[in-house]
Amino acid sequence: MAIEVGEDTFEREVIERSRTTPVVVDFWAEWCGPCRTLTPALEAAETARDGAVVLVKVDVDANQSLAARYGVQGIPAVKAFRDGAVADEFVGAVPRAKVEEFFDSLAPSRADLLLAAGDELSLREAAELEPRRADIAVALARARLERGATDEALEAVRPHAGDFAADGIAARIALAGMEIGVGAFDALDRGDREAAVDELIGLIPEADDQTRELIRRAVIGILADGDQTDPPARDVRRRLAAALY
Repeated sequence: MAIEVGEDTFEREVIERSRTTPVVVDFWAEWCGPCRTLTPALEAAETARDGAVVLVKVDVDANQSLAARYGVQGIPAVKAFRDGAVADEFVGAVPRAKVEEFFDSLAPSRADLLLAAGDELSLREAAELEPRRADIAVALARARLERGATDEALEAVRPHAGDFAADGIAARIALAGMEIGVGAFDALDRGDREAAVDELIGLIPEADDQTRELIRRAVIGILADGDQTDPPARDVRRRLAAALY
């Protein structure tokens, strides 16, 4: 059942809770016929997701300032909160199928949960469920690299050519096969990204064209793991370009 929320509990029950679990807010009123039509579909969708999405209700008559804050002009108005802000919304008593789609877009998929688990068995199942997702393939490849299964790691990322992280792993495997950059990848496995990219960029001046391209892909793949807009990443791209061109 939906939680009744008012102005005094909205911050805790919606804003703060949405930082860990998506929260769907149903802005309604007792006199609203379409609201009564929509409520069973909302409650059924919440129940079916077993805690993955939380449903709360706000009576707009009793909480007019909340309704005004979130621009509620017609009801039922349904707004989904994630990370403390509105992530999606709709107005009106939409069909049950649309409600289900709305909740599906908020709840983590089975593949997302398996990806979060992070072990190789879970990642393999996630890749089978969503074979087009490069992020899952990359995570699976890394897990396989940890146990030295380079052929299996390459198999995981091969279908995702064009993805920076996937190309980076493929380049790493190729370079390791040529016994190039071994120290850099050891540093990367220890979590020392700075040492890894420094060593790889340092190899570029003496490398042939094919090896230079592999190094470029490996470095870009390392950068793809982090925020590419932060100052260290911008510095790495600058140094990489200077070494290549």
